Amino acid sequence: KYGLAVTGLIKPGDQITNSGAKPGDVLVLTKPIGTGIITTAGKNQAVDADVLAGAVAVMETLNKGASNAMGHVGVNAATDVTGFGLLGHLNAMMQGSGTSALVYWSKVPLLPGLWQLAEQGIAPGGTQRNLDSLGHSVRWQESLSHTVQVVLSDAQTSGGLLISVARDKLDVLLEQLAGHGVAGAAVIGEVMEGKTWAIEVDS
Repeated sequence: KYGLAVTGLIKPGDQITNSGAKPGDVLVLTKPIGTGIITTAGKNQAVDADVLAGAVAVMETLNKGASNAMGHVGVNAATDVTGFGLLGHLNAMMQGSGTSALVYWSKVPLLPGLWQLAEQGIAPGGTQRNLDSLGHSVRWQESLSHTVQVVLSDAQTSGGLLISVARDKLDVLLEQLAGHGVAGAAVIGEVMEGKTWAIEVDS
């Protein structure tokens, strides 16, 4: 009647949780976002084949290399970016850590073709629910459009890792990520002391 599934083993003390981010940390994202919007467009036959193929290639890329890299360096916190979108998973990290985050929209890597689809209003239902659920947890710079908000809330399939790492370990982490075959890892923001909002998004 009841089932139990074990998906992996870990040595006690080696785990990296989503609740250890510290003020002064840097936020690193290992994959571009946009798979939810692009695959939704694919289901509606409203996307170019090369754009869809690019999203599929990203989804097929495992996070093993990124996981090994951050485990080697030693980071403060990490989370995968999946169904709750980039900001949803970052929100959980900040809430769990008692901190807040500053995200720079211009630094967030996007899949090719994503922006054009988002401007057409294409998005899965889960993406809009993610945005609605963020409520007062996010403070948006006034110049940022609703389309930006949707993209940053896009529900991902097989997204990358979002890593909170001490600033003095950033260069080593980026080197390790590159050495483990993680191309395009991006610094997208920083961790700050806790505020009344969990995330501030700037341009």
